[in-house]
Amino acid sequence: MAGQLSTETGALPTVSAVAAPRGGRAWAVVARVGLVLLRRALLLAALLAVVFAGVELLPGDAASATSERGESAADLAARRHGLGLDRPVLERFWDWMSGLPTGDLGTSAHGQPVTGLLTTAFPNTLVLSGTALLLTAVLSVTLASWAALRPEGLLDRTVTSLSTAVFAVPEFVVAVALVLVLSLWTGWLPAVTLTDSDGTPASWTMLILPTLALTVPQTGWNTRIARAALADEARAPYVEAAVLDGLPPGRVLLRHVLPGALPTIATGIATSSGVLLGGAVAVETVFNYPGIGVVLSSAVADRDTPVIAGVTALAGAAITVVLLGADLVRDRLTAGGR
Repeated sequence: MAGQLSTETGALPTVSAVAAPRGGRAWAVVARVGLVLLRRALLLAALLAVVFAGVELLPGDAASATSERGESAADLAARRHGLGLDRPVLERFWDWMSGLPTGDLGTSAHGQPVTGLLTTAFPNTLVLSGTALLLTAVLSVTLASWAALRPEGLLDRTVTSLSTAVFAVPEFVVAVALVLVLSLWTGWLPAVTLTDSDGTPASWTMLILPTLALTVPQTGWNTRIARAALADEARAPYVEAAVLDGLPPGRVLLRHVLPGALPTIATGIATSSGVLLGGAVAVETVFNYPGIGVVLSSAVADRDTPVIAGVTALAGAAITVVLLGADLVRDRLTAGGR
């Protein structure tokens, strides 16, 4: 009422009238974030159920996969009982899920707490994937912007063709090629990763090849996304007006085209986080990198359901955080544009 009265009398709106829409938008953002988190938590729970069911369908079980030569049937039965494998899979899944909110990821087939097992491995993977994600963002935006300065030119066509070709190559193929060229042929970089006593890589140079193996394919994919977003934004009326005003191409790109394309670019880069974590499994195995890839491959061989589910839960949580950050950035940029 006070806001209406001040408008009718020609005075400035009161503080409450100005703050109300902002407060309403803040609550709307909070509600939307909560809904997104709830939906993704339910999706992650469904995925974890599939993990438990999938491991159950594999031949053998954790007791037989980790048994030593010469163990009797009674020893295997005792091991199965100790691991809880004689209980229904739904009951084991519920027990594991009930401990998830407290950070209890269960016990591995070798008797180790899964949380402690992943304490060192998962941060190493986050460093590798995070570095690759940062490089992907910088390289893809730079290449797409460089190509956008001369649309349909030789550079534009070259960047588009190379990005398509690079994205089509799997990460493990890129990893093998990098080892062949940069390690075996030239000797510039180490082919495998050695670790210190704390389980981290002994030298930062051992991060280069795994990071490049993850970065190259995703740079190709995100360069195509960024280039398409820049092309769409370049057709906007205000961009065409800036060109008609005689502004330099570089200024038009940085001040008018790129800000409008950033929401789409941010979404594409955030989506790559899941692909990078998935690709890290293969890349870490190639380079013997001490991350979740080595842990996961060993857990699959051992039919170690709690470890596989723990890796899935941590990866899902990390991807959710990145995607949520991209959503907030997109909302912020879109609101700024409006």
